[in-house]
Amino acid sequence: MHPNRLRAWEKQGLLRPVRLPSGQRRYPAEEINRILGTGGIKADPDAAVLYARVSTKKQADVGNLERQLERLRVYALEKGYRVVAEYSDVASGLNQNRRGLERVLKMAERGEFKKLLIEYPDRLARFGYAYLERHLKYCGVEIEITSQKEPEDAHTELVQDLLAVVTSFSARLYGARGGRKVRQGFRELIRDAEDQSKAEV
Repeated sequence: MHPNRLRAWEKQGLLRPVRLPSGQRRYPAEEINRILGTGGIKADPDAAVLYARVSTKKQADVGNLERQLERLRVYALEKGYRVVAEYSDVASGLNQNRRGLERVLKMAERGEFKKLLIEYPDRLARFGYAYLERHLKYCGVEIEITSQKEPEDAHTELVQDLLAVVTSFSARLYGARGGRKVRQGFRELIRDAEDQSKAEV
C-alpha cells in the first residue's frame, strides 16, 4: 500500500496508526486484524465523493466545472455528508478513459466511500450509466443525482457526442477522409433541422 493512501485513510478516520516521537507511523496488530476481519477499509455511511465533468476546455475555462463542483459541495453540506474526495474530468461523456472517473471507481472498489454525488446521469456517462450504477452498487456505493434540470448547454454537448459517434463509425467505413465528409454533411443536416425548428417557433 502506498504511504499516501495510508495517510489519506488516517485523515478520513478509517485507520488509526500510532505515532512515534520521530513522527513515523506504526500500525498495531489489532488495527491490522480489524481491517482483515472486516474485509478491508470500511467507510462511514456519510462518506461521499463528488464527481463533475464538462465536455470541453472552453467550458472549464469559463468556470462551468468549478461551479458544478461548488453546487455539489453545497448539496453535500446540506445533507450532512462528509466529503472525502472530489474528482473532475474535461472530456466527452463517451470517453471511457477518464482519469477522474477511474479514481472514483478505484476508491469505490476499496470501499472508501458510500455516496457518489453527481449533478445528473450523463455527467458520469453518456451511455452505459446503468452498468456503472450496477458496479458501484456492488461496491456498496449509492449514486445521488443532485439536480433534475439539465444545464442550457446540455443540448450542445449531446450534439457534439452524436457527431463523435457518427465520425467514428463513418471513418471506419469510409476511411478518415470519408469520415470528415460525412461529419460535415451531418453538421449541415443538424443546422438545417435547428433552423427549421426555430422558424416553426
